Amino acid sequence: QEQLEESGGGLVEPGGSLRLSCAASGSLFSGATMGWFRQAPGKQRDLVATITPGGTIEYEGSVKERVIIFRDNAKNTVHLQMLKMTPEDTAVYYCWAWKLTANYWGQGILVTVSS
Repeated sequence: QEQLEESGGGLVEPGGSLRLSCAASGSLFSGATMGWFRQAPGKQRDLVATITPGGTIEYEGSVKERVIIFRDNAKNTVHLQMLKMTPEDTAVYYCWAWKLTANYWGQGILVTVSS
């Protein structure tokens, strides 16, 4: 069964940093484009960043100066490093995979930016 499991969420102070991780089953991770989306309270789910199997990266414009996405192919894991966080980054973050025209989603993990 294909699975995505997020970790690393929680409370962070404004200006702080946080790294999210997503572990995927091996059969899913290999050859999949991986990414992160987020959904703030009362808003739609939006793209944050994606990375292809070959390492091509795309960032949503408003966050691209503050986030880094990278994948560890040996550990079937994709990470999202977030810097200089603001309360507007508060959201449920979802790990995403796209492979062979199918979408896969993690259950989501809450990130709260607050003092």
